[in-house]
Amino acid sequence: MGRGRVQLKRIENKINRQVTFSKRRAGLVKKANEISVLCDAEVALIIFSTKGKLFQFSSDSCMERIIERYERYSYAERQQLVANAQGPNANWTLEHAKLKARVEVLQRNQRHFMGEDLQGLSMRELQNLEQQLDSALKQIRSRKNQIMYENISLLQKKEKALNEQNNSLAKKIKGKEKATTEQTRQLELQDNYTVAPQTSENLNIRGMPQDRSDNEEHNDNEEGIQINASANILLPNWMIPPTNE
Repeated sequence: MGRGRVQLKRIENKINRQVTFSKRRAGLVKKANEISVLCDAEVALIIFSTKGKLFQFSSDSCMERIIERYERYSYAERQQLVANAQGPNANWTLEHAKLKARVEVLQRNQRHFMGEDLQGLSMRELQNLEQQLDSALKQIRSRKNQIMYENISLLQKKEKALNEQNNSLAKKIKGKEKATTEQTRQLELQDNYTVAPQTSENLNIRGMPQDRSDNEEHNDNEEGIQINASANILLPNWMIPPTNE
């Protein structure tokens, strides 16, 4: 015989109620997963047991994103109904309410990322938050390494350009030193060519007084001889001193 239709009412037996809850909960989570995969839908399932224990399923990695979306749409629908009742002037109120709800969600997420207000998060939410932080750290490290490699490449290019400039300046300095040395050597050669004739002239000029003095001395000797000769004529022979010739 087939299974009869189950009457939908509260199960009085506590054990049977707990077993049925576990089975139906597992089947409900399975169906939610199937519809999310087959239909590419975002599904969020939240279940509280009679003892207040939380069971949840989310097709997205973050349950809060789906809840936030649900709050936006539900709040927008409520505000739309109020706006329709109050008239077109209520659009600004609706937009303000949307932005306010969005800001509150972002602030809560920011506090969670900073490690604050984590008491109300479940194990699944904490794991999702940890995964998000790990992914963010990987992206930050990747970006940091990229910037470091770019800076290193830029510094290497600058170093290469400075080395080329340094080599060019060294060549110019060497060329100027060579030209200066050549110019100095030519000037020294010119000085040698100009000093040599002046020395010979000075020697000639210096020689002229010597020749003149010799001539004067020779003339003096001749005059002395003549005087001696004239004196010999006047003096007697015994008074004339003998000569060395």
